[in-house]
Amino acid sequence: MAVKELTVKESLQHLYHLQKIHSKIDEINTLKGELPMEVSDLEDEIAGLETRLGKLKGDIAEIDAEISDRKNVITDCKANIKKYEKQQENVKNSREFDALTKEIEMNTLDIELSEKKIKEAQISREARETGLKEAEETLAHKQEDLVKKKKELENIIKDTEKEEKELAKEVAAAENGLEERLLSGYYHIRQNYRNGLAVVTVERDACGGCFAAVPPQRQSEIKQAKKVVICEHCGRILVDDAISDEV
Repeated sequence: MAVKELTVKESLQHLYHLQKIHSKIDEINTLKGELPMEVSDLEDEIAGLETRLGKLKGDIAEIDAEISDRKNVITDCKANIKKYEKQQENVKNSREFDALTKEIEMNTLDIELSEKKIKEAQISREARETGLKEAEETLAHKQEDLVKKKKELENIIKDTEKEEKELAKEVAAAENGLEERLLSGYYHIRQNYRNGLAVVTVERDACGGCFAAVPPQRQSEIKQAKKVVICEHCGRILVDDAISDEV
């Protein structure tokens, strides 16, 4: 059985009804406000902070390993110096003494270098510890905010879930039978305006969307509903305020 093609007037009735449904949905989304975006942004920030924390902890572990290695070098060098000093007591000639003296000097330089590197590493570690503490505090605050905003959003969704499901069914019903080109144009217009108004009535001889004056001849065409009339100023679809939205 072929689907009955809608007349222009019926199409306008469908569009007007669809606009009213979408306006109700827009009201619900306004109630949610920026919460969905704020929740998403917080989740991204938390993920970034957790990555930063992991890197800082990794850096601190590497620094600790370097400090430990440097301390071991110092311990070994000190042991070598004692050994060489003891060997100097039993050398047979000045050449052996000078060779041992050179070894002592080399180990002493290694100790000084390791002590310098340890100080530098400790300064670097302190900076990372400070960064780690700040990141942990920020993370804790962000997580608290996320819990609150998620709870707030969940409550709104819970309160509006049933209504949104019903509205979604009404949208599908209102779209049924509408010409694809007309429906596509409707959604395109909706996307162009923050208030989502694509179909508006003529109010006080003016467009209900942009409030530009609508000439009498155009108003007559709108009342007849024999063709789709577009506002010359904003591009919205104009309908008569007396048109029935019952489909």
